[in-house]
Amino acid sequence: MNAHTAPANAGPADGPLRVWLEADGALLRLRLARPKANLIDAAMIGALDAALAEHRDRPGLLGVLLDAEGSHFSFGASVEEHLAAQCAAMLAALHGLILRMVEFPAPILVAIRGQCLGGGLEVAMAGGLLFAAPDAKFGQPEIRLGVFAPAASVLLPTRIGQYAAEDLLLSGRTIEAPEARARGLVHTVADDPSGAALEWFHAHLAGKSAASVRYALAAVRGGMSATVRSRIAEVERLYLVELMASHDANEGLDAFLVKRPAQWTNA
Repeated sequence: MNAHTAPANAGPADGPLRVWLEADGALLRLRLARPKANLIDAAMIGALDAALAEHRDRPGLLGVLLDAEGSHFSFGASVEEHLAAQCAAMLAALHGLILRMVEFPAPILVAIRGQCLGGGLEVAMAGGLLFAAPDAKFGQPEIRLGVFAPAASVLLPTRIGQYAAEDLLLSGRTIEAPEARARGLVHTVADDPSGAALEWFHAHLAGKSAASVRYALAAVRGGMSATVRSRIAEVERLYLVELMASHDANEGLDAFLVKRPAQWTNA
């Protein structure tokens, strides 16, 4: 089967996520299935969280490969769900998924084409190694809307260092796959990122003891997991209690939705 072809049992065509097993149950495949945007909205977050919860304790599971249908991995989260009335529930669900991914007992490989922005990049960074197509683009554009990216504020410094993370989070700029690889965000740039991730799985994980991989992953991720778990609660509170009480955060989101320039008051 082609690396980017889902089998018939990979889930309903109208569902937000396709889920199936390969390699005699050693590899869990997850595919975002709402192109072209593949929004990380409540339905997608719930589907990802449920799939990972269902397979978390599967005997013999050695890895997960997360990729996406269409030309783009994800345009990010739903802006409507970032509005004041909904953002608390949205952040709680997204951050629960982030923690489940960071603490998942098998490596999560992520294959990326096209745009990987906002909440899409946050989900990707909660996994492990990133495999990107040459056309892949990465960014956290939230600051342009007058808000910030809570999970990325925790995850990005662990990936590329403090000051490189500040560059991307404060500018909101987008970088392409070669720069992302040079910064350490991306592991491999390949024309077929899903195929490259599968090759890595079969070369480096297949045939190993799933129990040993689980312990090795817990050991290498222990400090990161503790940091993410403690800090994500801090930044979530900063977002909900302080940022969303400001004029400019609400103005930026409202302006984006009605497609007009934001009128900042710097408060």
